[in-house]
Amino acid sequence: MRAWAWTALAALLAMALALCAPLAAGEDAGPTPIGSAGLLAREPRTQPRAGAPARRIVSIVPAVTEMLFAIGAGPQVVAVSSYDNWPPAVRSLTRVGALLDPDIERILRLHPDLVVVYGTQSELDTKFRRAGIGTFPYVLGGLDNLMATIRRLGPLVGRSAEAGQVADGLQARFDAIRARVAGKRRPRTLLVFGREPGTLRAIDASGGVGFLSDIVALSGGDNVFGSERRESVRVGTESILAAAPEVIIDIHYGRTLGPEEIDRERAAWKTLPAVPAVRMGRVALLVGDEYVVPGPRLADAAEAIADVIHPVRRR
Repeated sequence: MRAWAWTALAALLAMALALCAPLAAGEDAGPTPIGSAGLLAREPRTQPRAGAPARRIVSIVPAVTEMLFAIGAGPQVVAVSSYDNWPPAVRSLTRVGALLDPDIERILRLHPDLVVVYGTQSELDTKFRRAGIGTFPYVLGGLDNLMATIRRLGPLVGRSAEAGQVADGLQARFDAIRARVAGKRRPRTLLVFGREPGTLRAIDASGGVGFLSDIVALSGGDNVFGSERRESVRVGTESILAAAPEVIIDIHYGRTLGPEEIDRERAAWKTLPAVPAVRMGRVALLVGDEYVVPGPRLADAAEAIADVIHPVRRR
């Protein structure tokens, strides 16, 4: 698989996953935290170059790349990360590495006036600022962070009005979802965003912090691992049986799945017939990077997830 086919979430969680030893086969010690809630509390340090708005932007954060294109700053983007694949226009742009392997020399040769980096890349951020290059350190957060980040980007790239319009439009769509499910019973919901293909091993599920958990709540679900104050947790089948989800949302991303692959992935859940969601046929496979890249397409993802948790009855 080509590097750009992987998604932003894999890069964002790579360091945290490295710190979390996987469970041995057949072992289940309950949910294992992945990631750090403390990361969410950090405020990005925006360090734009003084003067005119940025005209040559390098983004190694796929979510922010999508935001830049959404507010009309796409023509100002000259390079992106190894993992960017949306919108299609980015596929022809120069690649400069990602979270773990940024190509500093290549970035400098592009003469950018703004570089979008991850908030955890403090050393990289310092190097660019010492070179007189503005930086925008991005910190992963909850759903509200999407609109806030878009609004912060706007003035830096000369797109304040457009950023405001995009942020307002996204907020309106999220508000509409919230209104549609208001007052409805909140079924116990498990959101899975990673596991070994065709099996129920190495399952990564949404914890109670971050944009995935926020989407479950917004869409009228009760996150079964919402008490875990982490963005994600590694769980085993015993934990899922104990959690007894009534709805399972199984997200697949990074590539398309053919009909046979979809059938195989659905069949994996049939090994847990005692789980209410499996027994009632409420296991939904959702395929697409929009579910794990916290950019503007999260509105599409939230609408799809809301339709799974609270199906719309059509005549």
